[in-house]
Amino acid sequence: MTLVLLKEYLNEDYRNFVELIELMDKVQNKLGIKQVPHFTTLQKFMSRIPSVYFNSILKQTLKLFYYHGERIYLTAIDSSGFTGGHCSYNYSMRTGKKRRSYLKTSIAIDVEKFIVTGFKVSSKPVHDTKHAQTLLKQCHRLRHSEYDVLDKGYDSEQIHVLKRENMNSSPLIPVRQRKRKKINGKYRRKMVEEFDEKLYHSRNLVETMFSVLKRKCGEEIKSRKYRNQVKEVNVRFNT
Repeated sequence: MTLVLLKEYLNEDYRNFVELIELMDKVQNKLGIKQVPHFTTLQKFMSRIPSVYFNSILKQTLKLFYYHGERIYLTAIDSSGFTGGHCSYNYSMRTGKKRRSYLKTSIAIDVEKFIVTGFKVSSKPVHDTKHAQTLLKQCHRLRHSEYDVLDKGYDSEQIHVLKRENMNSSPLIPVRQRKRKKINGKYRRKMVEEFDEKLYHSRNLVETMFSVLKRKCGEEIKSRKYRNQVKEVNVRFNT
């Protein structure tokens, strides 16, 4: 697993990564490797390892940053995506060639410590609110949060009910308002009065996290099969 994480951190394919490690005697000694495995060995390892294993890695990683029972003050959530082809989105638009696939990816980050605290990946376009509900439940199991900031695309009474009644925390979501139309939902109406503009601006950091990940590891996913694509995205969030 250490080699797989290092491969993703260096943003190399399996063949080039193995050739690179073979030249790094100090790295081999540091990792305690007597013989560098063949690149297909790493490929098969990634194909066979269960996806839930990466959730365990995330859980263990978070323990390094928080003491037992510590709550996160402010969590920011947003979604983006990774392309499943070997060309960038801009190239696809310019040439008119369609991408093979697009993985919608939502992440949650601790704004103060700037670390990923949860993620959700799907192969099909999913409404932001559905992704958010799954992600909020995942994050709540790992670490409780005082406030959650989300953009206007997540404006939903269901999310407010989930956070306020089931998780005892406060979401900060701008309310979509239309002229001459009543705002539906008790908590959405309450949000108009309680919305904290200063805290909400911290949401920009989750966009910064996506930018860092894509500049470091690229926007493109190299794996062909969906289950391996999900694992590749998971590895990026654990590097």
